[in-house]
Amino acid sequence: MATGGEAGGRKRTFVEVALTGKMLGLLAVMLVVAVGCGLLGQWQLGRSFERARLASEQARLEREQGDATPIAQVIAPQSKFGGDLVGRAVTVKGTFEPQQYYVSGRALEGRAGVLALNILRVSDDGAGGASWQGLSGAPALAVVRGWSGSVDEASASPAPTGTVDLTVYLQGGEPGGSAPDANGIMSTISAAQLLHYTPGPIYSAYGVLAGSSPDAAGGLAQLPRPQLDGGSSVNLRNFFYAIEWWAFAGFAVALWIRMVRDDMRLGSSAVSLDDLMAASS
Repeated sequence: MATGGEAGGRKRTFVEVALTGKMLGLLAVMLVVAVGCGLLGQWQLGRSFERARLASEQARLEREQGDATPIAQVIAPQSKFGGDLVGRAVTVKGTFEPQQYYVSGRALEGRAGVLALNILRVSDDGAGGASWQGLSGAPALAVVRGWSGSVDEASASPAPTGTVDLTVYLQGGEPGGSAPDANGIMSTISAAQLLHYTPGPIYSAYGVLAGSSPDAAGGLAQLPRPQLDGGSSVNLRNFFYAIEWWAFAGFAVALWIRMVRDDMRLGSSAVSLDDLMAASS
């Protein structure tokens, strides 16, 4: 008489074991896990190319638009700054406030130094002030005028007085940081912090000086154009995360195959959660 995994003296085949109710139930569970892991891998793969796509889109817009765009067409005061706007060249007109700030711990071409930052009180956004209608007044835009090796050197290059026409590259504000000290030195460029020191609405982004009339750099070294994190290349971290998720998906299917083979070899159709955990170890 046949016993265990044998039927009529014949050992069950892989297909016969796989088509049992218990194994089909396990297969359904494993397929759900595999599909979930596969979708997560696909999402991570998309994330790995997202920065490259945004950088490509930014380059396309710059080719189509040519010159810098009025700031009103790109971002409004007190609105969220999108990551795809990093490095966008915009034009803006206004007057610098007299207080100058110094952002410490910034390097340029391998040299440590500070950034000279001033608040521009915007008088023309390129849309006749339409972008701040309904707000409490003309907005403020933090502008990094350039880099210097020390606070003393940067303080010798104050911002110009009177109205200036600027072209700036947009960059997202930095999180956290302490308030400026008595000498105007701070560690981060945060609109939330600067809002305490300048009245009226403020842009969530800040500008990196690219050009001005009259000259607003005052001898400070100019910074390169900001780029999206990761530039135009693939984000390898997300790419490898995608591979890991797909490996998990393959592991789920491979584990089910192993369970079928073990059941076929042992001649037992009873597969428990303990069996599943033991097979995976």
